[in-house]
Amino acid sequence: MAAARPTGSASGALCRQLLLTLTILTFACDACKTVTLHVPSKLDAGKFIGRVNLKECFKSANLIHSSDPDFQILEDGSVYTTNAILLSSAKRSFTLLLSNTETQEEKKILVLLEQQTKISLLVPWLFLVAEVLRKRRSEEKVLIRAKRRWAPIPCSVPENSLGPFPLFLQQIQSDTAQNYTIYYSISGPGVDKEPLNLFYVERDTGNLFCTRPVDREKYPSFELVAFATTQDGYTPEYPLTLLIRIEDENDNFPIFTETSYVFNVFENCRVGTTVGQVCATDKDEADTLHTRLRYSIIEQFPASPTLFSMHPTTGVITTSSSRLDRELIDKYQLKIKVQDMDGQYFGLQTTAACIINIEDVNDNLPTFTRSSYVTSVEENKIDVEILRVAVEDKDLINTSNWRANYTILKGNENGNFKIVTDPKTNEGVLSVVKPLNYEEKQEVTLQISVVNEAPYSSSSRSTVNVVAVTVNVQNQDEGPECIPAVQIVRIKENVPVSTKVSGYKARDPETSSSSGISYKKLSDPEGWVTVDENSGSITTSRSLDREAKTIRNGIYNITILASDKDKRTCTGTLGIKLEDVNDNGPLIPQRTVIICKTVMSSAEIVAVDPDEPIHGPPFEFSLDGASDSEVLRMWRLTRINDTAARLSYLNDPLFGRYTVPVRVADRLDQSLVTYLNVILCDCVTPSDCNIHIAPYPASGRLILGKWAILAILLGIALLFCILFTLVCGATGAAKKPKVFPDDLAQQNLIVSNTEAPGDDKMYSTNGFTTHTAGGSTQGICSTLGSGVKNGGQETIEMVKGGQNIESCQEAGHHHTLEMCKGGGQHTLDSCRGGQVEADNCRYAYSEWYTYAQPRLGEKVQQCNQDNSHMHAQDYVRTYNYEGKGSAAGSVGCCSERQEEDGLEFLDHLEPKFRTLAETCMKR
Repeated sequence: MAAARPTGSASGALCRQLLLTLTILTFACDACKTVTLHVPSKLDAGKFIGRVNLKECFKSANLIHSSDPDFQILEDGSVYTTNAILLSSAKRSFTLLLSNTETQEEKKILVLLEQQTKISLLVPWLFLVAEVLRKRRSEEKVLIRAKRRWAPIPCSVPENSLGPFPLFLQQIQSDTAQNYTIYYSISGPGVDKEPLNLFYVERDTGNLFCTRPVDREKYPSFELVAFATTQDGYTPEYPLTLLIRIEDENDNFPIFTETSYVFNVFENCRVGTTVGQVCATDKDEADTLHTRLRYSIIEQFPASPTLFSMHPTTGVITTSSSRLDRELIDKYQLKIKVQDMDGQYFGLQTTAACIINIEDVNDNLPTFTRSSYVTSVEENKIDVEILRVAVEDKDLINTSNWRANYTILKGNENGNFKIVTDPKTNEGVLSVVKPLNYEEKQEVTLQISVVNEAPYSSSSRSTVNVVAVTVNVQNQDEGPECIPAVQIVRIKENVPVSTKVSGYKARDPETSSSSGISYKKLSDPEGWVTVDENSGSITTSRSLDREAKTIRNGIYNITILASDKDKRTCTGTLGIKLEDVNDNGPLIPQRTVIICKTVMSSAEIVAVDPDEPIHGPPFEFSLDGASDSEVLRMWRLTRINDTAARLSYLNDPLFGRYTVPVRVADRLDQSLVTYLNVILCDCVTPSDCNIHIAPYPASGRLILGKWAILAILLGIALLFCILFTLVCGATGAAKKPKVFPDDLAQQNLIVSNTEAPGDDKMYSTNGFTTHTAGGSTQGICSTLGSGVKNGGQETIEMVKGGQNIESCQEAGHHHTLEMCKGGGQHTLDSCRGGQVEADNCRYAYSEWYTYAQPRLGEKVQQCNQDNSHMHAQDYVRTYNYEGKGSAAGSVGCCSERQEEDGLEFLDHLEPKFRTLAETCMKR
């Protein structure tokens, strides 16, 4: 299918069209392209009428010329009217000449203007003929095919078209219409989707129409789908996609991003300094003249001189002069403009305001308002304000360019004055910080300079502003002066009491004398002197000692208060320099000396003298043997230097402590005896000896403290208590009779399965032995009972069993009292324990022995056999070895032990066996 224009029109109009067509064909033969633009009959000046694609004909053209002066074409192919035009006929044409000045090539484009009327619908067919002729000329033999194809033809609609509506766009036609009755229809945006009913197609002819103007900024293009169907619904063609593009019209003004711009720039900046950048947007089609913007400055206020310029394409504002002075004008207002169509006069434009603030720099020095100042102050006044100096500065107030810093250049060598800046007024406040003395100087001249906090911005060397200030010192009646503050007097130490010397002297500055001044002592650490109230002289009240702790560098300081008749005072220090007297003998500070005999035979001793060096070393060391000649035989002193000697022992004395008197004399034979505590120790280093030997008392005797004596007495008392208890216990045990119960034969050891603690009793394990008559073998029986402490006496408590001793015949069921295996008749030799009680029956030892001996012998014999006269199962048992054996031996029925073995181990059982013994002895 191909697009074609309908040919329905009046016959007269058709004749005129044919005549015009012949003319067009003549031009079309030479033109590389023909473009038809549909325009209304009346066109205003500067009206956009359409766009021509220039690159399809000549891509390298750098010069475009129109043959008709009423029309103008731009670089992007946009065609505008330069004058108002009224089309008198249905057609009007002009030629666009494209040329390249370098290659001398030229191309032509024929532009046809067609009024938007129905008679002009035949023109597309004529242009098709012209196109065919052009192709035939360039390609020679090209056959014109009569058969049309079902294919899309690009179509465009001018934005905001004036009509008349419905506006014909193109015709869609299928080749199958030659054989079938074809019905055409379309769908998509602008038809059955938003915006609805913008396009429609005639069902029978396939003519496509637009019903109303379109805004390209809202709908830049439309993509429709065309259908060709027969009467019975058959679709001989595939759906055809139609693209309708909306041609942009310059109907949108460029808009600045802000209604008002504010920028800042420093004064005195260089030419070309960037101030700021403005920006605008345009909703028209991008990359066209409609959106090609140009920026410019329309107006500046104040107008003169012109100080700013604007880049036309970027919108960057820069300075065009270096004469920006904030002190003259601190703000400029600009009116700026942006225009599309690359700034051409018919382009749309918008304006905005731009405010440029000039920022301050320190280009003005502060200057004093007066050339000199005069002020006055009373002497001895401090921390008082005496003057304020003012300056002027044109820079911005309350900034570092305006704030002043004041400096005293001359006249303040003694530091009497200070000047600071008042932050509110920027004035310099001059004050006195150190008292002035009228008697010394009655007038002081100061030189004061001023600068700003910020450095001066000018490259030229600036001159510092200086002003002179004269300060007159006023006299006043002053009190006494303690000058100098410290005065020194010399006194020999140990001078007699009531020695009088001169003291501290203060003076009256008015009279330069000490008359009329009284003195008083404020401090005297040792209370050595008194002060005369009128003259200030001092008198010793105690003996002066140069070696006292309050002496510093041989000087003793006291504080004196001087006052006049008006009670005005001053304070001074009197230093009493004590001249040394040789009143101290040298002494040895280290009184304890340790000599490790294994590694050393001597020790070094050092002496010191608290007197002045003139009364000090060299020292003479000697042993003071007048009181003890043994010292001279055991010890020897050897001089090392002026202040040290070596003490060594003689004749290999024993380890221990010794007292050695050593006399040390200074150069003037002032001597002192020091008693050294010398320790001879078996050690390697003295620190080892200190660990084992406590310090020896200076007196050589051991003194016990009250707590040591108390501890000794308590120990002695405890020993007496233990001895008394032992004696009483032994005496009581000897007096108790030994009795046994009469039913001993019914008593045996009971096997108990419990392992819990028994009754609250104390047990001791005892046993007894049986002897064979005339034999050498003896057995040791195991535990018989338990000893119970009752009233300080031991008793043996027998456990009364449920069966008699004959139950031993059943091996393993009941254990009887274990007896040792032996031959012959067994007798009971002894039984440990005290009183035995059972069922309130008591027997003497002889009665119990007579009753129990024959029966025990019979039962011991029967222990070896059971009912079949075989050995009992528990008589001899084989046990696996499980380590070291017990001191108690076997735990079978009858354990063999030698006669010499004792039963002492039963008194020292381990905890695990003691629990078993207690269980066996339980009732």
